[in-house]
Amino acid sequence: MDVIADENNEQIVLLLDKAYAYRTSDLNQSKKLANEALALSKKTKNNIFIGKSLSQLALYAMIQGEYESSMAMSEQAIKYFEELNDEKGIADAKYNIAGVYYKTDNFHLGLVYLIDCLGTYRKFNDYHNQARVEKSLGTIYEYFGDQKNAIKSYEDSIESSKKAIDISLESNAYNPLSGVYLKKDEPEKALELIERAILMKNQTGDLRGLAFSLYGRAKVYSYKKKYDKAEADFEKAITIHQEMGERLGLGMAYQKFASMYVQMGAFDKAKIVLKKGYDLSEKYNIVIIKFKCNFLFYQIFKKENNPVQALKYLERYLQQKEAAINTQTLKVIENYELLSKMETLELEARLQLEKADIIAEKDKAEQQALVKQEFLSTMSHEIRTPLNAVITIAALLGDKVGKKEKQFVDSLKFAANNLLLIINDILDFTKLENGKASLELRPTNFCQLLENIKRTYENLAKEKGLQLLLNIDSGVSESYEMDETKFSQIIGNLLTNAIKFTDAGSVNMQVEKTGSSADEYHQLRFKIIDTGTGIAGNHLQSIFESFSQPKSITTRKQGGSGLGLAIVKKLVALHNSTVEVLSTVGEGSVFYFDLSLKCAKSQVKAPITRSDLLQNKTVLLAEDNMINAMVAMKLLSNWKMKAEHANDGLKAVEKANAKGYDFILMDIHMPEMDGFEATKNIRCGAGHNCYTPIFALTADITAEHKEEYMPYFDGFLRKPIEIDKLYEAMVNKL
Repeated sequence: MDVIADENNEQIVLLLDKAYAYRTSDLNQSKKLANEALALSKKTKNNIFIGKSLSQLALYAMIQGEYESSMAMSEQAIKYFEELNDEKGIADAKYNIAGVYYKTDNFHLGLVYLIDCLGTYRKFNDYHNQARVEKSLGTIYEYFGDQKNAIKSYEDSIESSKKAIDISLESNAYNPLSGVYLKKDEPEKALELIERAILMKNQTGDLRGLAFSLYGRAKVYSYKKKYDKAEADFEKAITIHQEMGERLGLGMAYQKFASMYVQMGAFDKAKIVLKKGYDLSEKYNIVIIKFKCNFLFYQIFKKENNPVQALKYLERYLQQKEAAINTQTLKVIENYELLSKMETLELEARLQLEKADIIAEKDKAEQQALVKQEFLSTMSHEIRTPLNAVITIAALLGDKVGKKEKQFVDSLKFAANNLLLIINDILDFTKLENGKASLELRPTNFCQLLENIKRTYENLAKEKGLQLLLNIDSGVSESYEMDETKFSQIIGNLLTNAIKFTDAGSVNMQVEKTGSSADEYHQLRFKIIDTGTGIAGNHLQSIFESFSQPKSITTRKQGGSGLGLAIVKKLVALHNSTVEVLSTVGEGSVFYFDLSLKCAKSQVKAPITRSDLLQNKTVLLAEDNMINAMVAMKLLSNWKMKAEHANDGLKAVEKANAKGYDFILMDIHMPEMDGFEATKNIRCGAGHNCYTPIFALTADITAEHKEEYMPYFDGFLRKPIEIDKLYEAMVNKL
């Protein structure tokens, strides 16, 4: 019996090895052989090979675009591998799932699964599979607009392929790397890499891979305006992809082929080819191709002076792109910093402006300002709304979980707040650009504020083994009239920047008094001194531009939206001052600025303590997002308030007309009737709540600029909910 079992196992291994070898030239034969291996594995009840057979079949299904089938077989395989405690088997199945995710509509989950796989393959020194994962990671980073990480991933894949002595895998990485260099306006480098890939593919007989390489060379030829050669390569690539059943490659080829025709001015040919690409992407839900096809249709109709059709496809593009971003916001919090993602928002903003231009061509020029406002309002609301639930739930859970679980809650809070800071950078920068920001001066305990800022960033410094120092001149007053929030933004951005680019030594925050002690106003000089990488002289001015990071100091570990210093410059200018920098490469940098601050009496702000001041007070919560409503109701119940919920503005007005409340919390973006109109109806009606305190509770940072509605509200409170501010606002209205 053992001899028969060994023979069966050898036969299964042979079938699976042959199936895997055929994947580059005949996927249907791969599937046939893998199905034979699966049948024999089931017959012999060998769970190891059942899992391996299912995993291979899932791989081939994923390559051919049979995504539901691939996902189902991968999940079955994982169950077998988990029972067998087979880490590599689990990683193989997860690689298939990652492929399904990033080839359809969930790039972030694709990223998570790939990183998980990479850890396992590195643990076992599996260079073959490392190369596959690293190449796929590069594809996702390219989608995110993160060229630095994309290049790094492709180069890592090449190195892993060389260690695995697999020139077919090595050439797979040259294909997309060539495309990156083409985007960087280096066509000769791109052509060199893609020719190397084609040579390798011809040596190995990897027909499927050859199609991708021919597609890559066609892009280079198109860029160099060698259209006859490009057309021939595109047609060969399309033929091979059709024969192999490779859907993603086929969609890519159609889209780029059409793009070449647009470049040639052959719009009719472009539309024919592009429709094939769009129909394919629609049928198999290949979102990245769908985006690109809609955007290219928009460009074609724009060039043809057809604003109606152009607007139609631009709106499709924006809707699909925004939907993909919005539905994945919570996954981003846990799995990928939006630093590189935020860089693409500038492009999205420009597209919205182009949308406004098209509307203007249709004699609606007055709509342009409204479109810009709608974009900022929508981006603010759609991203901050899910964050409200995450941050508030984390705050509520913080005091109710055990020590072990609290670590996870704290990590979630940190990640969510980190994302919120990045989003706020974008929104604050927009407000500053539009001239809508102003200083709100209040007496502030200045020395205490500096200590608080230091404590905030101390852990960030400690994680890198740095000292964070604070030195305050003895002549500095304890309190000044100042805008605490904007000052904290200035110092916080400068400290974050200094810590980010310092690997050893210290970051020193210094405050010096430079004027006379007898003056009502003190002239203070603020310095942030680091012992970091330093900045080359030719970059000293450009670092203050939006989305700017000098190449000389930017590495893989130093991310960022590139807005921090641009915001610092504008906020310091708001104080009628300028920020300066002195720097030596390899030694460090000094950022400094001067402020004139009016002395104030010492301010000691008592910490907010929860009491029963709001007990039994009634509150009407108008909120259409059920998760946010649930979170807010729980928060209000913790304060022993009696809360009722209305899920749209119309129901809020009905409830307010029926009975009186002590408070009303009003969301702004709601169906049926928005929060502005609902509040106006309550205030101006003859109901019970004409004089009830009404607070706007909104994720839309533009809401408080609707001047015509300002008199109806007692205050505007932002989402994510700042619990202390909400509590204080209601208590102050008692």
